[in-house]
Amino acid sequence: MWIVQLALRRPYTFIVLALLILLATPFVLLRMATDIFPEIDIPVISIIWNYNGLPASEMADRMAAVSERGLTTVVNDIEHIESTSLNGISIVKLFFQPGANIQTAIAQVVSASQAHTRQMPPGTTPPMIIKYSASSIPIL
Repeated sequence: MWIVQLALRRPYTFIVLALLILLATPFVLLRMATDIFPEIDIPVISIIWNYNGLPASEMADRMAAVSERGLTTVVNDIEHIESTSLNGISIVKLFFQPGANIQTAIAQVVSASQAHTRQMPPGTTPPMIIKYSASSIPIL
């Protein structure tokens, strides 16, 4: 109730404050962040092995298992590993400890994967290594 009485006693003060708010709006809008979603830092790397013609069980035994075993000894800060094998495709996901340096982990995974490629069946190409980012997932 006191603000209404103050506004009635000093109308010019409230008019000036309203104009200041109106004039400050463009400056505030220019400095405001425009990203809809914040950067979510989930330390996960996906390694995708591809070898056409191999059944899922062979992909799991010859590609995913060899890769998982080798990565545990070479890559730092691994929390856990998950893998999925389909006909001709094997996906290995490396989950890292919070605060792990993901760029260093990617470098370690790339170098280990180059060495693992020599242990794979003949004609195996190096895997695709993708840093998982929650902000790049499409939302329906």
